[in-house]
Amino acid sequence: MRAISSMATRGVLSALADAAADAGLGPLEIESVGGVDAADRVAAGESFDLVFLASGALARLAEAGALDAATVTPLLLSQTAAAVPGRGVTSAAAPVGPDGEVETAFADAAATREALRSAARIGYSTGPSGTALVQLVEEWGLSSELADRLVRAKPGIPVARSLAEGDVDLGFQQLSELVGADGVRILGVLPEDCAIDTVFGGAVASTATDPAAAADVLALFARAAAEGIAGAHSFRAV
Repeated sequence: MRAISSMATRGVLSALADAAADAGLGPLEIESVGGVDAADRVAAGESFDLVFLASGALARLAEAGALDAATVTPLLLSQTAAAVPGRGVTSAAAPVGPDGEVETAFADAAATREALRSAARIGYSTGPSGTALVQLVEEWGLSSELADRLVRAKPGIPVARSLAEGDVDLGFQQLSELVGADGVRILGVLPEDCAIDTVFGGAVASTATDPAAAADVLALFARAAAEGIAGAHSFRAV
């Protein structure tokens, strides 16, 4: 069985695929690429059994007939985090408070806005978190001020790499893509009043060779995510 996903979920999907194999549902080969590229390939009719993308992309593909709309299943909620270069840091960890929740990077939206204004180079992704960040910048009236400082990562290239290599001094990306990265220090997730949360899900592709078997794998993914695999990979189960 063959699937495609965005880069943000590659680690957790690998763990979920292992759970499916352990349950006797057979091997699942998952190709993880940039989300935009993945959606384009599915829309073009490339053959996949399952597709794992952000909810908005899944909805558009289902409307176009590339996915079985009845099988679209929310799986994971991903928070967007802020990070800075971390010289000497290996396997970056998210700061966790006494309540067990990931701490916020800034006190509130106003502090986040000022952090953006103070940064020399701001890295953001091509995925949904990057789109939402640009929208925030526009809403805050900072588009002109920050135009020359916003650095969009190339498709499939994590913002963490730009931070580690010193190309940007403040970066925003899905928490799951920053955790474990070398050369990065995670400040925390965005505060509640400007949080950028993305729901990722899965669906059976219209090109699936065995739609019923693919649906069984998707159902197991939903159960396994809720049973702890999501949290172990810096996501929340939906």
